[in-house]
Amino acid sequence: MILVLRALGVGDLATGVPALRALRAAYPGRELALVAPRWLAPLVDLVGGVDRQVFADGLGRLGWSGPPPAVAVNLHGRGPQSHRMLAEVRPGRLLAFANARAGWHEGPPWRAGEHEVNRWCRMLGWYGIPADRTDLALRRPGSAGLPTGVTIVHPGAKAARRRWPPERFAAVARELAGRGHRVVVTGSPGERDLAAGVARRAGLAADAVLAGATDVGELAALVAHARLVLCGDTGIGHLATAYATPSVLLFGPVPPAEWGPPPDRPWHEALWAGPRRAGDGPAVHPALAELDVPAVLAAVDRVTTAARSVAGQRVPAQAGAPVATRR
Repeated sequence: MILVLRALGVGDLATGVPALRALRAAYPGRELALVAPRWLAPLVDLVGGVDRQVFADGLGRLGWSGPPPAVAVNLHGRGPQSHRMLAEVRPGRLLAFANARAGWHEGPPWRAGEHEVNRWCRMLGWYGIPADRTDLALRRPGSAGLPTGVTIVHPGAKAARRRWPPERFAAVARELAGRGHRVVVTGSPGERDLAAGVARRAGLAADAVLAGATDVGELAALVAHARLVLCGDTGIGHLATAYATPSVLLFGPVPPAEWGPPPDRPWHEALWAGPRRAGDGPAVHPALAELDVPAVLAAVDRVTTAARSVAGQRVPAQAGAPVATRR
């Protein structure tokens, strides 16, 4: 068995797809088990090549009851906690970044500021496992029961510093609705009030608020069949990349060079006014606050024009098989 640790969120799973596919290709006859949170299961189904999901919310004792895996792969972080979590299951071999604090001296060094996709492809390459950093597409789910052709406005993000002001999201949403876009506002259950406020300011109907009404699999389906995605530096932006859905992403404090979409795909655009010195407290980061409504609308025009010009050439979604079992 190949046991892979990436017990993080939507964007983390999406940026780990090239590495997961490389491991699948490197060990075609072995069961591949992915350690990830239970709520990500619908998205794991869309990756393809994962045989089993082992549920874990972040780092801690894995509680592994099976035999030691032949290979354990740390796609979670630099360690030492993640290294030790995998070491506890006594794998025959560990693939990870070198970390002296974890007592692990094999593997390449960690590089600060490296793009998240490139980081894990480089690590596997050090161990002789080639990975294609452009292999980001997910299997396209059906759209039954969900609106299609919508423009998705997603104002939330885990950290307040990564949230563009809601009144600006609302101004963009109002303008796009006036241009004929069918705008919906998405988010987590905890972001429903934020989404409802954006919709209200934008003059949208109450049924345009989908925050808290979709699980991660339904959100992926919504993005896969959408017209446009507008969001901050958060997971739904990586879903737009996976489905080649035109997108405008608003970055700060982390630069797009670390988490942004591939720069050679003009139907995705990441806006960033950085670097800027961070302010105090949880207020929106200055590199994000400097982005104004006209700049975002101009980016919307560019990505939609680019999408039309390359129609039929955008990256297709995968037809990957779902996982077989979970534990």
